[in-house]
Amino acid sequence: MEKKESINNANTLQSLDVVKPIYNITPFTLLDYPDRAACILWFAGCNMRCVYCYNPDIVFGKGKISFDETLNFLNKRKGLLDGVVLSGGECTSHKRIQELLIKVKELGFLVKVDTNGSHPEKLKNFIETKLIDYIALDFKAMQNKYFEITKSNLFNDFLKSLKYLSEINFPFEVRTTVHSDLHSNKDIEQMINILEEVNYKGTYYLQYYRNDSETIGNIKNSETNYFNLNELKPNINVQFRNYI
Repeated sequence: MEKKESINNANTLQSLDVVKPIYNITPFTLLDYPDRAACILWFAGCNMRCVYCYNPDIVFGKGKISFDETLNFLNKRKGLLDGVVLSGGECTSHKRIQELLIKVKELGFLVKVDTNGSHPEKLKNFIETKLIDYIALDFKAMQNKYFEITKSNLFNDFLKSLKYLSEINFPFEVRTTVHSDLHSNKDIEQMINILEEVNYKGTYYLQYYRNDSETIGNIKNSETNYFNLNELKPNINVQFRNYI
């Protein structure tokens, strides 16, 4: 039965094999999908150039793995993994992602999408057609610093995604990679205010930037301990990740 499904997947997606959109696959993770064993599909390409990004090879590089190869990998992981994480880069920028999502769901996997929120209409479509189960939404910066940090003018698209997800009963989290050279206490206070204004109910994760490899903006590691949540007095749950 599995062999027949694999052949059908290959035939259905034959026309999509012209390009190889996926840069790499992490075969197993217990950290990237809450409470699930999953793999990560790293999509090549991104519509942002975040200065702290430590994946320039993914952002500027070309994919190495086709949809067919990905589905063959997932067929072999049925019963071993609970979910599939689509990350990048920016996975929602790929025109044919919906066809892949349909096939991944047919294989029985839960799907988590890591996104900068720049394609709100796609997210809405994926949710309404039950193709994704969880979203991690990156809140890069306030509007006045958005271009400085992301080299893009996509703040309003992000805000549309945030408002939409906050209005519906769908599981998602909001996270910000913070850097002492880029984000001030005031910035984080304003970002928390926006989350409160849209009635965000989840946890807001602040991730200190820590990395020793080359970044797009050539920035060094962030200082830690420079945020004072007691001063911010958030009405939502705020947690630090990779706190040092």
